[in-house]
Amino acid sequence: MTPGVVAAIDCGTNAVRLLVAEVSAEGTLTERARLMRIVRLGEGVDRTGEFSPAALSRTFAALDEYADVLAGLAATRIRFVATSATRDVTNRADFTAGVVARLGVAPEVITGTEEAELSFSGALLGLPPGRAALPALVVDIGGGSTEFVLGRTEPEYTASVDIGCVRMTERHLVSDPPTPSEIRDTQADIDRAVAHVAEVVPVAKARSLVGLAGTVTTISAMAMGLDRYDADILHGSVITSTEVGDVTDRLLEMTRAQRAALPFMHPGRVDVIGGGAMILRAVVEAGGFGSVVVSETDILDGIVYSLSQ
Repeated sequence: MTPGVVAAIDCGTNAVRLLVAEVSAEGTLTERARLMRIVRLGEGVDRTGEFSPAALSRTFAALDEYADVLAGLAATRIRFVATSATRDVTNRADFTAGVVARLGVAPEVITGTEEAELSFSGALLGLPPGRAALPALVVDIGGGSTEFVLGRTEPEYTASVDIGCVRMTERHLVSDPPTPSEIRDTQADIDRAVAHVAEVVPVAKARSLVGLAGTVTTISAMAMGLDRYDADILHGSVITSTEVGDVTDRLLEMTRAQRAALPFMHPGRVDVIGGGAMILRAVVEAGGFGSVVVSETDILDGIVYSLSQ
């Protein structure tokens, strides 16, 4: 075990996030910084197949900020992971050059399977012991893709499918609020993807469902009626299947302005939360789960754990 300050960066379709932790000689991790910026890097990628100049500019601005944080905390090991949107684009070289110029490290464009495995370890290691019955199905709803992992202490089955809150919103949910036909088209896309997952992941073996990322935490906040976003309250919380369905229906009926007025809603999730909620609802219903355990720890934590070994 090499002591020092390590940093993980997760760059997805919707957000770029940073976790900095100090590793002791005994292997203990102490969090020093955890930041998120909604940059919508994958904006339009489903349609154009490339990053737009505006999306790259927003992302690089966030990375400039992160570079200052990393310098201030004297991080010695940095791992930058890029996921769904970066796997899909033709101008990846422009993105890579911008990252290297700012952070001195090249982004790792990981596969959906690698993403799923990192999310699994980060989620289960971060939850209180016994909170999620094993084997657990860990579901990470991203902007461009959703990852599924089933296992006990290690991933045993994985799947990654191209449904995410940004991709579903850009593809279908364009009205304010979404029309019934848009919702039907979204549901058809999601159902096809979830059916594919069931072909490679034996979901019926799962004794619990663990949900990750902003879609899941926001649904939990809405189910609990929080007057602000509170990660400490949300981490390890449990949402019933009925609550997932009710919250999803309410979000789809709301206008953008009504969603923006919710006190726990991050501005960067206002327009895409409906699509994400539909994905969670479909997973819950297809797997026959009675509830979802919410985890605030995820792929970022999994990356840090990988650096601390």
